[in-house]
Amino acid sequence: MSESVLDMKGTTCPIPVLRANRALRSMAPGARLRVLATDRASVADFQAFCRETGHALLAWSEENGVFSFVIRRRADDPNQKD
Repeated sequence: MSESVLDMKGTTCPIPVLRANRALRSMAPGARLRVLATDRASVADFQAFCRETGHALLAWSEENGVFSFVIRRRADDPNQKD
């Protein structure tokens, strides 16, 4: 399955998570989004974001100061809020 990429390098909290949330809302359930960020706080931010929204944080890594997060959009649930 292909994934969309959202380059948020150079932005700081909470912008990467807010933009990822907006992108995920327009994606199909099960679609993958890779977010690139340089803000160290984004690690905790994306872990909390996924835990609270039901999206799956499939993987994250850091290379040369760039964090990469792979998120799978949750299945639609009418009782769950974005």
